Amino acid sequence: MIVSILVAMSENRGIGVNNRLPWRLPADMKRFRRLTMGHHLIMGRKTFESIGKPLPGRQMIVITRNTRYRPNGCQIAHSLDQALALAENRGETEVFIIGGADMFSQALEVAERIYLTRVHAFVDADIFFPKFDEDNWVVRASEYHPADEHNEYAFTSQVLDRKP
Repeated sequence: MIVSILVAMSENRGIGVNNRLPWRLPADMKRFRRLTMGHHLIMGRKTFESIGKPLPGRQMIVITRNTRYRPNGCQIAHSLDQALALAENRGETEVFIIGGADMFSQALEVAERIYLTRVHAFVDADIFFPKFDEDNWVVRASEYHPADEHNEYAFTSQVLDRKP
């Protein structure tokens, strides 16, 4: 099973503000949907609550310390290792870690791939993607998207694979 991180971050590494995305990029959301459809998504409780509901066509695993937390339509895990094992035991071929910052920090140690959207803007944020050594990763694909009437900022979609 491939362990992948899926994240959009600004030039200042911002990924969220007030538990929401700090931009409107429908083209990136279409990419998110295309990549994740039919797969397991792993996220922390706050990320799930910012989404507000299970996403159709995907299995959601929420990581929380609260043993009584039971959101409808989701599976619960109490650690990243437990969440990964749950996805793997269900036959997953590629699992996506989608946030928040703490989940990304943990996942950077085990991820084999990062689907990274680099938002070409400096935004106000209160949650940031952790620093990582980009020399340990190779860019397998990169596609630039200009800002337009639908997408607030220009951005570049990339696929990074961990170097062997």
